[in-house]
Amino acid sequence: MTLRKMQKRQWCWTSWGDILMSTLFSCLLRCFPIRMRRMMKEESSYRTSSLENATRDPSKEKLHMKLCSGSCHAEQILQTLNSYRQSGIFTDVVLLIDGQEFPCHRATLSANSTYFRAMFGGNLKEGHQNIINIQKISASTMSLLLDYMYGGNIVIQEDNVEGILELSDLLQISKLRDACITFLEGQLHPCNCLGIMKFADSFSIASLTEKSKRFMLECFVEVSCHEEFLEMGVKELVEYLSDEQLVVPKEEVVFEAVMRWVRHDVPARKGALKDLLEHVRLPLLDPTYFLEKVEMDGLIQDSKECIPLLHEARKYYILGNEVSSLRSRPRRFMELAEVIIIIGGCDKKGLLKLPFTDLYHPKSRQWTALSSVPGYTKSEFAACTLKNDVYISGGHISSNDVWVLSSQLNVWIKVACLQKGRWRHKMATLQGKIYAVGGFDGFYRLSSVECYDTFSNSWSTLAPLPQAVSSAAVVSCLNKLYVLGGAVDDTANTDKVQCYDPEENKWTLLSPTPFYQRCISAVCLDNIIYVVGGLLSKIFSYDPREDSWQEVATLPGPLESCGLTVCGGKIYILGGRDENGEGTDKAFTFDPATGSVEQQPPLQRCTSYHGCVTILQRMNR
Repeated sequence: MTLRKMQKRQWCWTSWGDILMSTLFSCLLRCFPIRMRRMMKEESSYRTSSLENATRDPSKEKLHMKLCSGSCHAEQILQTLNSYRQSGIFTDVVLLIDGQEFPCHRATLSANSTYFRAMFGGNLKEGHQNIINIQKISASTMSLLLDYMYGGNIVIQEDNVEGILELSDLLQISKLRDACITFLEGQLHPCNCLGIMKFADSFSIASLTEKSKRFMLECFVEVSCHEEFLEMGVKELVEYLSDEQLVVPKEEVVFEAVMRWVRHDVPARKGALKDLLEHVRLPLLDPTYFLEKVEMDGLIQDSKECIPLLHEARKYYILGNEVSSLRSRPRRFMELAEVIIIIGGCDKKGLLKLPFTDLYHPKSRQWTALSSVPGYTKSEFAACTLKNDVYISGGHISSNDVWVLSSQLNVWIKVACLQKGRWRHKMATLQGKIYAVGGFDGFYRLSSVECYDTFSNSWSTLAPLPQAVSSAAVVSCLNKLYVLGGAVDDTANTDKVQCYDPEENKWTLLSPTPFYQRCISAVCLDNIIYVVGGLLSKIFSYDPREDSWQEVATLPGPLESCGLTVCGGKIYILGGRDENGEGTDKAFTFDPATGSVEQQPPLQRCTSYHGCVTILQRMNR
């Protein structure tokens, strides 16, 4: 460990007082030779006698006086004992350190150190030896420690703190050990925090280890430019890169730090490149930077193992947040963050169409108003995202309008209309295209499915649903489209799971849902589909790989027509209608990793039948 180079700093640590002297004095009375006790007793008797003669009042038979000298007396005793040590007076043990002898008093050592107290007070053989040899300790550090034991003072500075902490830890002098820890905490710097963390870990100093790690994660940009960073092991580096507390303004910083570490010793480290890049969020790199700095890098080009990671990044640039991967999620403290957008919907009583478009930042829990759709006051439309832009289509009654919100410009733009006007339908993105599925035209449930191509700005008709549905849940997962449940007429619902394969333009039926419901919503997280709504208080999951259903959590109450979106690795359940048919402003999160449901701050207003999506936004700092 190398402490930072700076103007010399030191601490003068003082520790003495009445408690120490009380303990020390009692030990001295028990352990010192009889001659010493006799001398002290005679001296005390003489002083007391002289004091009594000087203050006696002949007119009174008795006079009592209590003398309390306090800390000054304690300091004087310490100074006297230290002079005895230096002169070899009354010493009864010798510490042999690195070939140098240190005559000491057992009582003084025991009063300061739990280690020596156990040695001299127990049955250890060293307790009965006149010379005690202590290994792996420097004589200079022991000299400083004895000065502290006998004088109560010690100077802690950069060039001795490690030795003092190591020795105080061995001898179990807790106050001095804590003083060294506090000193090291004050010395944390980007150039030494990794060394201090490693040093603290070797002595099981949890508080210093944790503080050093937190400092390293918060100052990663600066730490990665120093020598200690280049000397760390690959397992340590992977641990830090995968830590959600890592603070970086952009992912380019992480990539450059990894490549700098690898190039420090290419022959020994190039084999770890793939393992390291797995923890770099390549999809979040600027596309131009990715092309020029990542794909053109010679080390990466020579590593065939890295090809899937590059492919994932390219796919993300084309398909956007349709790519479900931890590497496509912003780090917690990046300037880029996931935010939730809520569009329109109905008010609490379901009578008014809300014209608002609001953005919610889960980290700051702040709301921001966005541009409203021009002249668009419809409900029961469909919403989705593609390439970080927000699309809405249709709506009550039988609208075929399609609008896109540019997340960069905060402007709504009208694009090609649906071929068939519809409402109570759903949209999802799959392989870079938008699918509008099912719905209601005011007379019939629809089986028609349309696909939107952003390049040609046109909709095309695909194979129809096996069963026409409205108010179903629609979601893409593992390169297929899933339509779950929904209404088949005004009173009946279905439990069918209809799956679309875009490669074959074909629908198949899978294991049915464990419910018959409409007004449900679904999202995909880590290749598992989650379903909420239908006036159910349960959250269900569906695994497409196993074709199996499972009940995973319970909400505080039933909901339908609620907003459902994934943000920060959690599922947000926003608004909707309760069992009384009224819109609500309640918000919840479900964490699949823990199975827990937590209530969140309420929405801006009660709303249901609204659009709810997640996009990435660069935050102003």
